[in-house]
Amino acid sequence: MNVSILGGGAWGTTLAQTLTDNGNLVVIRDINKEFVEKINVEHVHPFFGMSIPSSIRATLDLKETLDFSDVVVLCVPTKAMRMVLKECNKELTKPTLFINVSKGIEPETSLRVSEIVEEEIDEKNLMGYVALSGPSHAEEVILRKATALVAASKNEALACKVQALFSNEKYMRVYTSDDVIGVEAGGAMKNAIAIVSGVASGMGLGENARAMLITRGIKEILSIVLALGGKMETVYGLSGIGDLIVTASSLNSRNFQCGLKIGRGMTVEEAMGSIVQSVEGVRAIHAGHEIGIKYNLELPIIDEAFKVVEGKLSAKEALHNLLSRSLKTEKYW
Repeated sequence: MNVSILGGGAWGTTLAQTLTDNGNLVVIRDINKEFVEKINVEHVHPFFGMSIPSSIRATLDLKETLDFSDVVVLCVPTKAMRMVLKECNKELTKPTLFINVSKGIEPETSLRVSEIVEEEIDEKNLMGYVALSGPSHAEEVILRKATALVAASKNEALACKVQALFSNEKYMRVYTSDDVIGVEAGGAMKNAIAIVSGVASGMGLGENARAMLITRGIKEILSIVLALGGKMETVYGLSGIGDLIVTASSLNSRNFQCGLKIGRGMTVEEAMGSIVQSVEGVRAIHAGHEIGIKYNLELPIIDEAFKVVEGKLSAKEALHNLLSRSLKTEKYW
C-alpha cells in the first residue's frame, strides 16, 4: 500500500520505517529542506542519524504527497494542524483516510485533532479518521523495540485497517478501539502530567512525590476524559496509563524534560525553547484548566500547574497548595 506522511520529524520518519518494514511504500512531506535531503540523499533519520530504508522518499511538495496515496498520516505539531489541514483540503482530489499520531490540543480552541479534521476537511475529501496513540518513544521504535499502540475510530473497519497497516510480528502490535475521545484526550492530557512529573524531579522532591503526582494525575485525566464523553477503560489502557508511564518518567520524553528544566529554575519559555521538538504539555495544562472550568471539574494538580506556567505561582508554592488541601477519601470515580 502507498502511505503519505505529513511531518518528517522524529516520529514521522520513525513510523515511515515501520510502514516500510511492513511492505508499504512511503512518501514523507516536510517543510524542512535539510530533513528532506537527509532522507532522500543520505537515507538517514533526520533526528537520530540512523540509517533508514532507502525506499522511503521525502518531498517539500504537499500536492505530490497527497496524490501519492489515499492514506495520510498526520504527524505535525497540534498548533500547526489546522493550517496544514486547510492546505490539504485545497489539494485533495479523492476521499482520504487521515491517521493522526500527534498528541495534543489546539491552542485557543482546545479542540482535539478529530474535531479540527471535521471542521477543515470537506466531506467529499474525507474517507474517515483514526487516532493512533500509545506509549511509544520514537527513540525505541526506530531501533525496532517492542511497542504497542491503539487505533481508535468511529468506523471499526477503518480502525482494523490501520491496525493491520502498522502491526507486525517482530516489534509492533496495534489494538483497536471505538473511543476516539478517550484516546485523544488521554494522549493529550498525559503530557500535562508529564510536565508536572518533570517539575517535581527538577525540584529534587524524590520518587514518592512523583508517584503521588502521577497517580493523582490519572484521576484528573479520567475526570477530563469522562467529561468530554470518553470511556473509563480507555484511560486505563495504552493511550492513558500506558502512555503516561512512558512519558512521565523518561528523559526521552520532551514533556518530562521541559518540566525538569522548569523545576531547576528555567522559565517556561526558556525550557520550551531549549527543546528542539514540539512540547505539547504546556498547552495541555492550559486546555485541562479550561475544560475543568467549563465542566466544573476538580483538577487540583492541573490547576496549580496552570498557575505555575502562567507565572502566577512558584512550583514550591504550588506544591504547598496541593499538600495543604483538606483531607479526604481516595476516590477515582
